[in-house]
Amino acid sequence: MPVATEDRPTETVREEVIDKLIMNYSHGELSYEAFERRLDIAMESRDNKEISALADDLDISVDQTYVDNKKRDFFNNFEPGETQEIDYLVNVFSGSNRNGAWHVAKEVRVFSIFSGSDIDFTDAKFSQPQVTIKLFSLFSGDNIYVPENVNVISKAFCIFGSVDNSAPSTQLTNAPTIIIEGLSIFSGIDIKIKRTIKERFVAFADSMKNMFN
Repeated sequence: MPVATEDRPTETVREEVIDKLIMNYSHGELSYEAFERRLDIAMESRDNKEISALADDLDISVDQTYVDNKKRDFFNNFEPGETQEIDYLVNVFSGSNRNGAWHVAKEVRVFSIFSGSDIDFTDAKFSQPQVTIKLFSLFSGDNIYVPENVNVISKAFCIFGSVDNSAPSTQLTNAPTIIIEGLSIFSGIDIKIKRTIKERFVAFADSMKNMFN
């Protein structure tokens, strides 16, 4: 006998419903407006019955193609293996960006003087469970963008500076951990998410829609 909906873990119900919403939207069974409205409710509600009801009138179920594409887009940032020991970003009266599907070294050293850098881990590939960023920032500003499926620990020390860590922690046991160490003098270090989970769901849904149509 199946477990009653109200007794199931809310996050499990939420994930199943969101998957079905994306699947039906991608096959043209839901308009974008209806998809976005239901997605908002599914992400915000804590009521299992309310969440489950969002997919009651949807007939198309998740298939293996969907599962494979979701795994690629959402969980493919960690592949155990060897990588380089140290990577450097040096900025003096200048600026630099590191983004895209780059391979993350075990340690990333960032040196900024009257400069700034954007380090974007959104699509980065991790091969180690723990990565250390050692940062020295003087009269500079450094932005560190992270996806929601990593853990971030900030240990940076500030002198007339600030570290703003707005990245959430994940409960995934195999999630990579980014440890940020270093010194910020008259500078600012912002750690934040570049794309919210809703934005990622919508982008994934649109990519699936393009694939099926």
